[in-house]
Amino acid sequence: MHYIRVIYKHPLESVLCLLLVATVVVTFSQVVTRYFLHISLSWSEEVARFLFIWIAMLGAAYGFKTRSHFAITFVVNRFPRHLQKIVGSLVLLAASSFLVVFVLEALYLILTTTIAQRAPVTQMTMAVPHSSAPVAGTIMLYYLIKNWLSELRRPQEASEDR
Repeated sequence: MHYIRVIYKHPLESVLCLLLVATVVVTFSQVVTRYFLHISLSWSEEVARFLFIWIAMLGAAYGFKTRSHFAITFVVNRFPRHLQKIVGSLVLLAASSFLVVFVLEALYLILTTTIAQRAPVTQMTMAVPHSSAPVAGTIMLYYLIKNWLSELRRPQEASEDR
């Protein structure tokens, strides 16, 4: 029951852990079958690559969740304290605009080209690995706006305490 609560409270981290475990299982299966059974799994490298693409994109989204991307704070912190909220909002606007365009272009690419393409070995539609971009971009946009709103509320809460 505790695990369900953790998965519900931390879905991004749970999906990342699941993808990492799946990557390890697929890669370990390839090693075992190749070196001990002398059989090479034709699909394992392709599946591991697709899993890794998802891990990389969702890992970037996790960076937005934990505010680990230093570039945004690096720019904002260069300005005087009274301008930081304004500059932070401008940086957020620029980053949000980029993410909206990124998500829309990724969706367009998937719908126009990659949905018809097939992976060479698994014959999986290439929309599956490529869909990591709009999914992760949407999650990044969500956390970017969520963190910005919490930053806007923070000084007001501090002034109310006085």
